[in-house]
Amino acid sequence: MRKTFYWIGILLALILTLPSIGSAAEVRGVTDTEVVIGWTTPLSGPAALWGVTGLGGKAWADYINDQGGIHGRKIKILLKDDGYNPARAMANLREMKSKVFAVCGLLGTAIVNASKDFFGENEIPLITAYGDIRIWTRVSPKSLKYAFVTYPDYEDEGKYMTTWAVKNLASKKVAAFYQNDDYGKMGLEGIKKGLAATGNKAKLVSAVPYEITERALSTHALKLKESGADTLVMYADPTHAAIMTKTMAKVGYQPRVLASFPLADTIMYKIAGPTWEGTYVGLPGNTGLPGTDPDADRVADILKKYNPKIEGKEFLALFGATSMMHLAEGLKNAGRNLTTATLLKGMEQIKDWKAENLGARVTYGPDRHNGNNASRIAQAKGGKIIGLEPWTVFQPLF
Repeated sequence: MRKTFYWIGILLALILTLPSIGSAAEVRGVTDTEVVIGWTTPLSGPAALWGVTGLGGKAWADYINDQGGIHGRKIKILLKDDGYNPARAMANLREMKSKVFAVCGLLGTAIVNASKDFFGENEIPLITAYGDIRIWTRVSPKSLKYAFVTYPDYEDEGKYMTTWAVKNLASKKVAAFYQNDDYGKMGLEGIKKGLAATGNKAKLVSAVPYEITERALSTHALKLKESGADTLVMYADPTHAAIMTKTMAKVGYQPRVLASFPLADTIMYKIAGPTWEGTYVGLPGNTGLPGTDPDADRVADILKKYNPKIEGKEFLALFGATSMMHLAEGLKNAGRNLTTATLLKGMEQIKDWKAENLGARVTYGPDRHNGNNASRIAQAKGGKIIGLEPWTVFQPLF
């Protein structure tokens, strides 16, 4: 009998240890000392400049690790190049899915659209995505459950910039130069709504699209010049924006230029030269502005310490760093018992918060996964980007 009780006791002891062993094994990308985060971004190709967001995110993770990590765990970034190509991005995500706990900083409207259901299907949290946020208003509740996005709506921004130009620049004839995909088309829709909101004080006289594979833009520039537009609003990637401003200068066309927030980095001066001077740019509410905001300069200095290649590309690096800050805040709130469920709850606990005092305030919740949707106008002056007014905060969309 004693032997029976002895063996029963041993068996019970083993059973009691099984839940903790099983739990650890089920949380992919998590060990007692590490949490693995996936990041796919364009490190090459026409949108390679935007890939600096991934470098900024990793630099901030390295900084966190030097402070001891989060709840004793270091953050390991698995960074992959997708060349701004949806097929490559999906291949990266599929390759990552058995290795990572979460994905951060997904970039590109076409890529976000292609992968929108991947995260719910595989129960992998996505912390921030840089692309048309209206995509998330059309997904299933399960897909939305795993996505936390703080990023301006292109349509809201396009409307805001256009009405601002009519009011402050006395614009009468507006043209659009836009990438022929959802990114550019959403911006164009916003431009149209902005013009309608002015009571027809200005009109759209030309809308010229381009393909991401094009490099010769002389025909595009001539079409814009022939339209007689006094104001041009651009929804383009850095490469094509720079080609366009240079080409317009060659053909003698000098409208006022407004550009969407992905073009708000001072690196545009290096690739567009003096043709970028005076350009008005939108700024995104999810981050700060180096050269104008002291906290942005403070964080940028930290990033450059960890990756000197960020020098001269601080704005986009900061963009990625703030995404890592969102994830870090969720990890802190999740506690030491890190699971997918505790991270989702930890993200939803973020209320009226500013990442390192950058940008507009962020709030997530069980019924709100759009942390903020805000913009403001700035201008390229003397090699810097200068903020011109406070944040305009739009309604969160989901």
